[in-house]
Amino acid sequence: MQKQYKANNQIAAPRLRLIGEDGKQIGILTKEEALDYALGQGADLVLIGENAQPPVAKIVDYKKFIYQQEKKEKESKKSQKNTGIKEVRVGGPFAGQADIDARIKKTKEFLTDGYNTKVVVKFSGRQITHPEFGYKIIDQFKERLSDVGKIDREAHFEGKLLVTVFSAK
Repeated sequence: MQKQYKANNQIAAPRLRLIGEDGKQIGILTKEEALDYALGQGADLVLIGENAQPPVAKIVDYKKFIYQQEKKEKESKKSQKNTGIKEVRVGGPFAGQADIDARIKKTKEFLTDGYNTKVVVKFSGRQITHPEFGYKIIDQFKERLSDVGKIDREAHFEGKLLVTVFSAK
């Protein structure tokens, strides 16, 4: 969401603290004096600090100013860290080693990207009578992911699902 800036005649404050294009403070002027000063330099008067006493206005090229603000906003979005939780499901407690290896590889990718990752081993039917096989799979995950992640939540059952959560180191 882009912030709306007031420019030139949209500014309602009677007195303004004026900042030049170079970033140096010019002083406190009336709105009319500040507007004349800005237009005399071939630039616009943009209100950047509405809540200050007195409000702060800057002399800039309005379109260039808006472009730079959008650019800053995009950069800040890029640098934000991923905070979601990804889920990796293992077929069951008797899943093949190749399947487990593929899931571990995917989990490692998620952890290096900064995501928390939930590993789920699904039990069906009478498999639930042998939970130790599910714990063995979780132990493989713990062992092979120790360099990129740590356990956030120990393995526990949620119904017929054995669940553990890893977080990136």
